[in-house]
Amino acid sequence: MKKGIHPEYKEIKVVMSDGSEFTTRSTMNLKEGIYKSEVDSKNHPFFNADQTFKKKAGQIDRFNKRYGKK
Repeated sequence: MKKGIHPEYKEIKVVMSDGSEFTTRSTMNLKEGIYKSEVDSKNHPFFNADQTFKKKAGQIDRFNKRYGKK
């Protein structure tokens, strides 16, 4: 690897929206070394089978089939 062109790769703590934490490595520039996530698999509609999300996705697919580019 060339020296001086790569970002610093350091350990950070990730705090999920439900309060769970884990440590990983990242190139993100964080003051305290803590990343707070607002969305995770417990509160995102794609993962928790929210029916309104699926209904909207179906409506979008139907629209794209009718009027989308061919």
